[in-house]
Amino acid sequence: MNLSVYLESLGCSKNLIDAEVMLGLLNKYGYKLTNDKLKADVIIVNTCGFIESAKEESINKIIEMGELKKDKLKLLIISGCLGERYASELLKELPEVDAIVGTGNYNEIIEIIHESIKGNKIVRIGNVDSIYDESLPRFQTTPTHSAYVKISDGCDNYCTYCIIPKLRGKYRSRKMESIVEEVQQLAENGVKEIILIAQDTTRYGIDLYGEYKFSHLLQQLNEIKGIQWIRLLYCYPEMITDKLIETIAKYNKICKYIDMPIQHCSDEILKKMNRRTNKESLVKTINKLRKEVPEIVIRTSLIVGFPGEEENHFNELLEFVEEMKFDRLGVFMYSQEENTAAAKMPNQVAEDIKEQRQKRIMEIQQKISLDKNNEKISKILEVLVEEELEGSGEYLGRTKGDAPEIDGLVYIQTKTPIAIGDIVPVKITSALEYDLIGEKVDEFSE
Repeated sequence: MNLSVYLESLGCSKNLIDAEVMLGLLNKYGYKLTNDKLKADVIIVNTCGFIESAKEESINKIIEMGELKKDKLKLLIISGCLGERYASELLKELPEVDAIVGTGNYNEIIEIIHESIKGNKIVRIGNVDSIYDESLPRFQTTPTHSAYVKISDGCDNYCTYCIIPKLRGKYRSRKMESIVEEVQQLAENGVKEIILIAQDTTRYGIDLYGEYKFSHLLQQLNEIKGIQWIRLLYCYPEMITDKLIETIAKYNKICKYIDMPIQHCSDEILKKMNRRTNKESLVKTINKLRKEVPEIVIRTSLIVGFPGEEENHFNELLEFVEEMKFDRLGVFMYSQEENTAAAKMPNQVAEDIKEQRQKRIMEIQQKISLDKNNEKISKILEVLVEEELEGSGEYLGRTKGDAPEIDGLVYIQTKTPIAIGDIVPVKITSALEYDLIGEKVDEFSE
């Protein structure tokens, strides 16, 4: 079918991979992929439905794209978590929407377009426990040197604030050999950095093999020629075992970087969140990581304003942030999501208090981040070059301690051109709160 398709993916990197699979199928079946929404016959909005702000962003984007139906646009299709969660409401409130594709049905995108173009309203949802189809093609949308690799889908943690198990199903690991094969293919296509993602990467393998296999998977990926950086996201703290820490320390290609969402430190709040850890265990894990991997960069995320979070709980969290001095930190305001256990809890916190608490933590973290960046001045770091700043003679890149989109950047000054995707030595000359400034040098020795 000679139709042009524009796809906009919102939300997390796990959602992005679903989008890339849809694009791979569209490309395979002869659809023309376009980066210009004004030229598209079909627009797919791959939505997020995790928290209120994400839902608002998704709905606003759907409405914006719907306006294009006054001109060339023939079909507007909604995929992803928002579609899975609110299919009937979306069709009722947004008549410009032609089809809804759930989180486990994106592999049906070709058939859905075929049916929709005939004038039928199509809804395909409810397949949240579908097994990842390893045969599906994937069209990479990230820069050619960096790619996300999803090692599992779904979640069995059932945190009381989270809707993900209902939208993404139970925890389902991919077969190890298929992940290795995918990474080998990415490496052959020029990818240097792979970013491993899942709802919880540390639980990888337990459902397929009866034991946790994340460390074993990392060992195999470390052997793949061409891959230079392996980055770990979404590692739940209770499953950061001695074996995993040893693996991170031992293998060169594994970035000394870990994303470890803790959400809070108060034992009382953690219990209400149904988190399987406590403050003492968190401190022990953080200290062990720093002892065994001295150069480790630890990123975490926190939730403020959870139901029942009193001033004493928040002050405990403030002190914890000051004491632990995380390298990277994000703070979310609790979002009261329907059909979650936390939404029904008493003592919901007012929005203005949530905002104040978020601001106070980020003010502390900003100073911590600046202090840590200042310590890097005069050091020579490996930097992955990602962009040339037009007309400035400068480039933008990332260190091993920085994940794309969420962490800091390095502004690189150089007298000679650099190829995008190269990993080069940069001597840091100055620091900002979250970013670094440096100059390219000839070698990595200080």
